[in-house]
Amino acid sequence: MHPMITKAREIEDRFIAFRRQFHRHPEPGWKEEQTATTVIAHLESLGIPYQRIGATAVVGLLEGGKPGSRCLAIRADMDALPISEQSGVEFTSEVLGMMHACGHDGHTAILMGVAALLKERQAELPGKVKFFFQPAEEGPGGAKPMIEAGCMENPKVDATIGLHLNTSDYATGILALKDGASSASSDGFTITIKGNGGHGAHPHLSVDAIVCAAQVVTALQSIVSREFSPQSAVVIGVGTINGGYRGNVIADTVVMEGTVRTLDPVVKNSIPERMERILQGLCTAFRCQGELDYRHGVPSILNDSALTDAFEKSAKAVLGAEQVLRIPEVSMGGEDFSYYGQVAPCCFVRLGARNEALGCIHPGHHPQYQFDEQAIAIGMACMAQMAIDYLEQP
Repeated sequence: MHPMITKAREIEDRFIAFRRQFHRHPEPGWKEEQTATTVIAHLESLGIPYQRIGATAVVGLLEGGKPGSRCLAIRADMDALPISEQSGVEFTSEVLGMMHACGHDGHTAILMGVAALLKERQAELPGKVKFFFQPAEEGPGGAKPMIEAGCMENPKVDATIGLHLNTSDYATGILALKDGASSASSDGFTITIKGNGGHGAHPHLSVDAIVCAAQVVTALQSIVSREFSPQSAVVIGVGTINGGYRGNVIADTVVMEGTVRTLDPVVKNSIPERMERILQGLCTAFRCQGELDYRHGVPSILNDSALTDAFEKSAKAVLGAEQVLRIPEVSMGGEDFSYYGQVAPCCFVRLGARNEALGCIHPGHHPQYQFDEQAIAIGMACMAQMAIDYLEQP
């Protein structure tokens, strides 16, 4: 067994306990006060200086004992989701309607563990490591405000790495990497359709917004199926529809909200015009008025080739070559880690945490979500070794 995984296993109980503490006390984006306080206390116990950004963001800085020009940042997200937990674990959420349903409690505990592992090696490290404890990944997005506040400067960050626990595709012990595009851009939209309400018995005296809305929902899918190559990854989905008052009333207004996921920036930028064309054409046909509010969200994560190669080499040394996978598929999920990659090379990997025997089988954002806690030490060891190897490169 690699010395780094051996050391991580020796101290993992402490960080599993941190994870369970965070799980019991989940906090929404930009309100992670208890989580940030725990992180700060841990950094102080290690003698690692830190900076607070905004309400809850924390940036630790470990300076190696040897000369070195490189600075690597490692990021973990801290926020929870507005979901009522149904997992049944003994450390279940104590906050009504809020839970860690996407593994951020594990991400935070892993990065705290990485800080502990690297602190022990501080004297022999060249260069510097920053620890980004980021709020609000689930929304409204904490990466961009942290960058705007200067987290990538003083000292200047040369590369950023991060991971996401995965219970859908990979068993515990597997680390999966993807070169290039690793996640989708994530945009949102609101469509408002206005007609003219009236009595359900006299539809000819009204303009039915629901009938028009139904056509719009269906027609939007033709953008995906008929306006782009089948090899282009595009998702346009309507997630909510609200309209009408009761069964015998013609609705005057319908409001729908949805998401758009793409990989190609050119495709991404062309979507609003295509949606607007379909919306206005159908509204004209059905005598309605339509309004599209399109909101550009996070861009795709674009993993740097050289950094991905380096991460793969480090992970294979820790886990063994058979446990490290190069994967072809791209996640269509959005991740604001992508903003760090717009400033410096980045690499974001998936860490397997699926264990059917423990019931760790549900995807992220599921009310029964749990991950295999054995993945915590694995994540600690891989990230710490990657940091050491990166800093030691000439």
